[in-house]
Amino acid sequence: MPRVRFIVRGSVQGVNFRATAVREALRLAITGRVWNRDDGAVELVAEGSGGALASLQSWLNEGPPGAEVRAVERIDLGGKPRYEGFNITWSAPRED
Repeated sequence: MPRVRFIVRGSVQGVNFRATAVREALRLAITGRVWNRDDGAVELVAEGSGGALASLQSWLNEGPPGAEVRAVERIDLGGKPRYEGFNITWSAPRED
């Protein structure tokens, strides 16, 4: 199962981005984590089918109402799936 890191830049903190990203990921049957970065970006590690991850990336390019997404960086990761569910964390998970 593919693992991907997304870094979303723009006005993406304080607009309910993480909570709506969780709902979208769960709708797409994606597992992983999302957190705010100190530089104002939102970062995610997501695991799922290629099609589901592509759909999540499309959603990330728009974000929730109130967000102003300027860029979405995608970094393909290797390794085995690590997550069950999709959750908000306060910082980057150690294993990533």
